[in-house]
Amino acid sequence: MAGRVMAGRATGTIYTTESGVPVYGIVAEYATPADLYRASEMVRDAGYARWDAYSPFPVHGLDEAMGIRRTRLPILIAVIGLTGAALGYLMQHWMSAVDYAQVVQGKNPRDWEAYIPITFELGILSAAFTAILGMLAFNRLPMWNHPLLRKDRFLRVSDDRFMICIEASDDRFDPEKTRHLLEAAGGTNVDLVEDEPEMPVEDDGGH
Repeated sequence: MAGRVMAGRATGTIYTTESGVPVYGIVAEYATPADLYRASEMVRDAGYARWDAYSPFPVHGLDEAMGIRRTRLPILIAVIGLTGAALGYLMQHWMSAVDYAQVVQGKNPRDWEAYIPITFELGILSAAFTAILGMLAFNRLPMWNHPLLRKDRFLRVSDDRFMICIEASDDRFDPEKTRHLLEAAGGTNVDLVEDEPEMPVEDDGGH
């Protein structure tokens, strides 16, 4: 069971266990990918926003079932990739045709064909770094620890388990109603997930 105390949070309420430990959310287990898909649709239709589905392999269409919008990362990759390519081209043009122009083997220093290799490589390099760093930033990675990792059953989600966890910070979260929804969606082993309690600050007596 979970009690609750008022505090400043997204919903204005922080839920705690009877022992006073903050609640991270409620997790439920599903038997098959189809069950996970249907449960995700039910959670989405119920209006929850802060939740996630976990599967040992990609489930076709799960992102649509969860109501996940397309990421803006491809646009960011394209913009920075093209910017990198343009800067690479302008850098070569400035160095070879403006700042220190030289005629090498009778070739015009302003010929753009000579600039293609570096232009291409700087464009690809910029796009690749944007893809990697953007993916990490958008997914809030690296995440060195997570409350779900303290659940023994959740550790099998990378093997043969399918799970959904609804966070207590969601505006619609209610311990009883959320548990009932997950169970009505076919969930088993529905369990409360405790958050990491804040470490108390020791008073050194002013020394």
